[in-house]
Amino acid sequence: MLVFSLIGASIVLILVVVIRPSITASREGKILAFLALFILPIIAAGVGAAEHMANAEQTQFCLSCHIMEPYGRSLYVDDRSYVPAAHFQNHRIPPDQACYTCHTDYAMFGTARAKLEGLHHVYVDWFGTPMNPIRLYHPFKDQVCLRCHAGARSFEDPTHMAMLDDLKSNKISCTASGCHDTFHDVDKLNQVKFWKPLE
Repeated sequence: MLVFSLIGASIVLILVVVIRPSITASREGKILAFLALFILPIIAAGVGAAEHMANAEQTQFCLSCHIMEPYGRSLYVDDRSYVPAAHFQNHRIPPDQACYTCHTDYAMFGTARAKLEGLHHVYVDWFGTPMNPIRLYHPFKDQVCLRCHAGARSFEDPTHMAMLDDLKSNKISCTASGCHDTFHDVDKLNQVKFWKPLE
């Protein structure tokens, strides 16, 4: 709502300056023109960008692309071995930020980088041929898993503890070691049962 208010105020002030250009002859008129033509549009763009960045963290945003629909369906697979489904269904991750939670590098520029890569997906979807099957841009980092699991009681068993240093240094992977290697598997969705949450 704030963005629309800022845009509206900018349009009104720009119209005032365009309809009555003589207003800019005075010092106050020049300040008004500067606000109308530069400051308010920059503030509106900044606020709008911040709102869109926040919206891009939502699961519904990610799944709004047709090509992502099967990945959204895979979150409801009734099989604990499906890592994303088990995390989503048991609220180990925020359900409204399911995609963003696991597919964002939380380094200093991770959020911006993930969103730029997402824009690349949108560009390819509109103007090119999307990759099929969809692949990650980078190998999945164990640090993403450890950000939540390290220190968790269920994680601190002898098996995980014996591997912890290798997991932290990416010598072995949670996702490629044969332990937790079933993900979205969208090509097998016609062979699985689905969980239906209570309404």
